[in-house]
Amino acid sequence: MKVLIDIKDEKAAFVMELLQNLSFVKAEPLSPYKAEVLEGLKEAVDELNVIKSGEKKAIPLAQFIDEL
Repeated sequence: MKVLIDIKDEKAAFVMELLQNLSFVKAEPLSPYKAEVLEGLKEAVDELNVIKSGEKKAIPLAQFIDEL
C-alpha cells in the first residue's frame, strides 16, 4: 500500500528518520515538482467528484476552449 502524507518542514527530518528505521516501510521524499503534480491531480479528481455528484455543472469543451 502507498500512502502520501503532508509533514511540516520542521518535522520532516524526524518523521523520515522514524519511517526509515521501520524495516517494513520504504520511505522517500517527493521532489517539489512531483509534489506539485500530485497536488494538481488531487484537485482535478476532487473537482471531477463534485461535478459527478451534481454539486457543480461541467461546461462543454468548446465553451472552455473559447474562454481561453
